[in-house]
Amino acid sequence: MMEFEALGKDVREPRKKLEVFPKPANVKTVILESDEVTSLCPVTGQPDWETVIVEYAPDKYCIESKSFKLYLWSFREEGVFCEALADTIARDIYQACSPHWCKVTVIQKPRGGIKITASAFYGEGN
Repeated sequence: MMEFEALGKDVREPRKKLEVFPKPANVKTVILESDEVTSLCPVTGQPDWETVIVEYAPDKYCIESKSFKLYLWSFREEGVFCEALADTIARDIYQACSPHWCKVTVIQKPRGGIKITASAFYGEGN
């Protein structure tokens, strides 16, 4: 039986820790997607809204979804460019569950008429 710090608990604040659980035998890829991610422009402090799509091929572990939601929440007050956000999330996913590969795409909603899409890749074939 796994012991989770967030799942099943009353957690009311963001967290940077991504929790994992053993990969079910026949799972080959996992996709996590949220269109409710916010961060701040590191220069102006204005809010940015993003869709984050995480795709990975688990080796031994999968990311637990509640910890992922709390992790994404942690960016709400953080100043970060879209491209850096994609890289940070990909690196953190890769470090947390050591998948065969991990791809993170961040799609920032238009501000000033410009939409940004950035992807970062870690793992096999990198």
